[in-house]
Amino acid sequence: MKLRRRAQATESSAFTEPGSLEVGARKLALPNGMTASFAVTGYPREVGAGWLEPLLTYPGRLDVSLHVEPIPQAVAAMRLRRQLARLESTSRTDAQHGRLQDFAAEAAADDATNLADSLARGHGRLFKVGLYLTIHASTEPELASEVERVRALASSLLLDTQPATFRALQAWTTSLPLAVDSLRTTRSFDTTALAAAFPFTSPDLAAPVGDTGVLYGLSATGSGVIVWDRYNQDNHNSVVLARSGAGKSFFTKLEALRLLYQGVEVAVVDPEDEYARLARAVGGTCLHLGAAGVRWNPLDLPAAHGPQDDVLARRAMFLQTLTATMLGRQLTAQARAALDAAVIATYQEAGITHNPETWTKPAPLLADLVTTLKSSEQGAELAAQLAPYVSGSYRELFDGPTTTSPAGHLIIFSLRDLPEEMKAVGTLLALDAVWRRVANPRDRRKRLVVVDEAWLLMKEPEGARFLFRMAKAARKHWAGLAVVTQDAADLLGSELGQAIVANAASQILLRQAPQAIGAVGDAFDLTDGERQFLLTADRGEALLIAGPANRAALSIVASPAENDLITTDPAELAQIDHRTPQRPGPAADHRHDDEGDPL
Repeated sequence: MKLRRRAQATESSAFTEPGSLEVGARKLALPNGMTASFAVTGYPREVGAGWLEPLLTYPGRLDVSLHVEPIPQAVAAMRLRRQLARLESTSRTDAQHGRLQDFAAEAAADDATNLADSLARGHGRLFKVGLYLTIHASTEPELASEVERVRALASSLLLDTQPATFRALQAWTTSLPLAVDSLRTTRSFDTTALAAAFPFTSPDLAAPVGDTGVLYGLSATGSGVIVWDRYNQDNHNSVVLARSGAGKSFFTKLEALRLLYQGVEVAVVDPEDEYARLARAVGGTCLHLGAAGVRWNPLDLPAAHGPQDDVLARRAMFLQTLTATMLGRQLTAQARAALDAAVIATYQEAGITHNPETWTKPAPLLADLVTTLKSSEQGAELAAQLAPYVSGSYRELFDGPTTTSPAGHLIIFSLRDLPEEMKAVGTLLALDAVWRRVANPRDRRKRLVVVDEAWLLMKEPEGARFLFRMAKAARKHWAGLAVVTQDAADLLGSELGQAIVANAASQILLRQAPQAIGAVGDAFDLTDGERQFLLTADRGEALLIAGPANRAALSIVASPAENDLITTDPAELAQIDHRTPQRPGPAADHRHDDEGDPL
């Protein structure tokens, strides 16, 4: 790069060489415009969270550069002692000479004392912080106007700005993403003040962010970003509501992928096999329920359990829920009693009793349970109604022992190969398998359970109750339940659905249909402006709700690599397939032939 220095900036920015620039006293002339830089030398005594937001949302082109350098504890303590000594000496001298009290010095002394106490207790640290502003414009008159507006905005924030006189080049390079502070105009900040200056914050969200914060997207009302940590809320559950094509699955897959980066185990109930590409990319496990050779035995007992758990009794209760979902209606008291007796008798015939030492024996099959039901007068009718699942059209999934067990950091239960009449049953079986992992007392870790198209299960009363119980108990096992649906009526039209929403600390609403906005608006207490936003939102625009104090409109963003993994747009998929030929990925894709051998 060729540099030409001169004392005064010229109005011309046309150079004979495209890589040249002219350095003036306070301006830098680039081939495509001009810049002026300022260093912030004065700050307000107190600042709030996101106090840099007005500068970040400035409508013109303004580069805000924040340089942070930690100060060693020993050096920070020594400087604070010196500062306190100077302030105390000044105060005593003024008192001896009868001068009026300097309230600014008294306030500085109080601040220094509090900061020294915080450092001594290990509650914070000191940092050198440099804040610099670089303003861009096309012409010199336009630059002068922009400089005046930016300095006025900074003054309104109680920030004193000084031009980088005779250091325009150093100021410009300081504002570049090079991590080099050539001006070294710094001020000491403590941890709290520095955290408040963190530029990636949204003033709309007051909830704290822990070590599993996820970037959701950009704020729709400013240039800040929305970072949300579901595991730092009252509970870890979420509800995602949107009409078809609004981007709800895209958002859910994006959050799951970014949680995987942070070591969170994710399990997904996927009705349409939309997560297969993601599973292949990250080495996840994909189980295709309903595919040829894939068997699932609902009478299997969990291998891990607590010392006081009665696994057999819990399995009997789940089989009642499963049977009611299979039949599409609630069981009568007589049918429940007959089924419970048949379950216990079936396990006893297999040598399994309430003695934990017998729980490792091979479990009986659904066909064995139906055979036991046939032998009793009360269970004969129930056995006839379950016949399609053991000897009829739906028998393939239950016709044998379980062929594989879910394992891994990402587990996908794909239901695409199941007939529509079996989707609710498949969802319930998948959730039961996931819950066994979640409730395992020997393996506690952060987990996320995603139920995509939850309306498939919500339309069945027993399935809705099972989902509600998961929502209530997930937090106790360090897990979050993400309920995703495009049918707001099925979720909000029942007491159980409303209870699931009430037990979700994170609620994400994308574009809504006009027919559903009334129910959604009433359920989430939306303002008229929020309702209009959801009616006119583009794909990927959402409203994050986490109580009255946390409401933020955002635009969901993903990197090109993330987009290629999670998009379901047919046009984009065609381009991806053309650009990158399909290759077998590292994901464990569990399909089996009729003999049970892997294909």
